[in-house]
Amino acid sequence: MIIAFDFDGTLVDSYSPIEEAFRRALEVRCRWLPGKGLWAKFLTKIELQFERPTFGGHKGIHKPPFFLRTKFFETWFEERARLTKPLDDAPELLRKLKEEGHTVISFSAEDFIEGMKVKRLKMAGLYDLFDDVIVFGRAMTLDDAFRLVREKYGNETLIWVDDKPWRFIGRGDENTEYVWYYFPFTAKFVEKNREKLALIPHLHVIRDLWSLFDVIARVGMRY
Repeated sequence: MIIAFDFDGTLVDSYSPIEEAFRRALEVRCRWLPGKGLWAKFLTKIELQFERPTFGGHKGIHKPPFFLRTKFFETWFEERARLTKPLDDAPELLRKLKEEGHTVISFSAEDFIEGMKVKRLKMAGLYDLFDDVIVFGRAMTLDDAFRLVREKYGNETLIWVDDKPWRFIGRGDENTEYVWYYFPFTAKFVEKNREKLALIPHLHVIRDLWSLFDVIARVGMRY
């Protein structure tokens, strides 16, 4: 099987460190600025607005405004990456999946700064554990990224794992299984629109990554 993983909120907790990463970035880039703790809280509130979902979104490509593509935000991403922790022993999970013969893909959206997602994957020690890394949102749409997976790997069963199930809506094909990894930070958005989950066929819900092996077993019996 092909197992495609989102990154933030699925393999790693990169949300908890947002505020501390802003504080550290301010220390590096804005040493003259007073009240860095308060500014970090303010910037965190703004950042969290960007995290709010659009169900069925990611239809096109995007280029963030210039102020999000600055050295300050580059430093913030790097500090955030240093503070990021893997979820559920994710590196060992990826190794186990590959040992069992599955093709394991990183399948996630680009950050504000081009190339930053790959950099953060490497800083997390995950990049080399994937058979392939596909990043959408800048050079290609999410739909284009899905088509690329099919062009590369054919119509083999694809298990798509993401903490943001709104990306699943209207995407995939008859050989796609959708796994919602219930990560508390992003799950609160889903709970407000839970009726939308009915639009996702073959949906599985897991609360720890190792439950993915149970999903694989069930899917294997069906196919």
